[in-house]
Amino acid sequence: MARNYLKKSTKTAETDSGETRKIVESILAEIETDGESAALKYAAKFDNYDGPVVLTATEIAAASAAVSDKLKADIAFAHANVKRFAMAQRETMQDMQVEVVPGLIAGQKVIPCHAAGCYVPGGRYSHIASAIMTVTTAKVAGVKHITACSPPQGNGGIHPAIIYAADLCGADRILCMGGVQGVAAMTYGLFDLPKADILVGPGNQFVAEAKRILFGRVGIDMFAGPTDSLILADATADAEIVAVDLVSQAEHGYNSPVWLVTDDQTLAENVMARVPELIAALPELNRVNAAAAWQDYAEVILCDDREEMAATSDEYAPEHLTVQADDLDWWLNRLSCFGSLFLGEETTVAFGDKASGTNHVLPTSGSAKYTGGLSVHKFLKIVTWQQATRDGARPVAEATARISRLEGMEGHARSADVRLAKYFPDANFDLSAED
Repeated sequence: MARNYLKKSTKTAETDSGETRKIVESILAEIETDGESAALKYAAKFDNYDGPVVLTATEIAAASAAVSDKLKADIAFAHANVKRFAMAQRETMQDMQVEVVPGLIAGQKVIPCHAAGCYVPGGRYSHIASAIMTVTTAKVAGVKHITACSPPQGNGGIHPAIIYAADLCGADRILCMGGVQGVAAMTYGLFDLPKADILVGPGNQFVAEAKRILFGRVGIDMFAGPTDSLILADATADAEIVAVDLVSQAEHGYNSPVWLVTDDQTLAENVMARVPELIAALPELNRVNAAAAWQDYAEVILCDDREEMAATSDEYAPEHLTVQADDLDWWLNRLSCFGSLFLGEETTVAFGDKASGTNHVLPTSGSAKYTGGLSVHKFLKIVTWQQATRDGARPVAEATARISRLEGMEGHARSADVRLAKYFPDANFDLSAED
């Protein structure tokens, strides 16, 4: 079997550049040293904003009053779906214990992080849904303090709908600050915020690089690059819907890859003919993004059969994976590398992006090969504990002493020896190392 590229990308999406890293490292270092004054300096420089940074209850109420009842209802609908799904996920994480050997009990305990920083993009687009996805999920996980951080739109501040959504979903503080300075403020605990244990949420390349650099000091949801989407479609697919779905994801940004993988050449040709027409009909900003993404990063791949299609998809490990093909159960069971899967014509990535309940913060740039997207699990620590009776400790101590001596770790061995000597003074143990 051989893939036939009817359209091949001319560029590869990059998650980082050396220049971006240098800029971000410099900003982070200055903010860590100079604190709030440096963060405010960069807010004025990059956001053209000199208004209040941490919103008061009065300011939140005023912003909420500016949101229409219809939009509030839509936000409430999306919030309810995301909350319901997150609660079901939370139920899969339980404390437990097991008697490993007689007299030795080991267990796990699930503990939420204390403080989370949720970054909500607000530059080219006002990502209301990102506030819902990140804040709701942290709240359901049981995080004690949640900061929602979003860039202002000039001196007008954060978009009122983002403020309303963040407040509805349970944010304890709302920070009007964007970019690296916003990420730094949450990490370093500026403006009387608790230092974040974990940073989540999408952002531009500077936000992504700041999270990358800070990882280890704080947890992050994932290393994120440009958003990407792949559609698997056979002869039963509707070419118009396939084309519209590709364009809908290409509008994210100039470097957002979209891929069509099919075993039907007629479908492929119809889609390729239709996409430029659909892009031309978009509003200007969306049109510019989608046109660049389609021209430079999109691919259309013709395969021999569905097995080769599935193998191709798993190799690409897309962030968003749509199947518009016959026998959806086969695809569900066969596919293994994706951030989120959308089965059938009746579902689309946009549903998951905005309101269906699954999270839209997902692994990009092939990282779906080893990780999933944002969920309550990201905010939860699974810690272990153990407790033993003296009889239960005996066989474990004997094995520990011998293994430790074989490894050359005499101190470890003696911590077992001392217990055996105390608990079983009349016993004769062979605790020497054996090859």
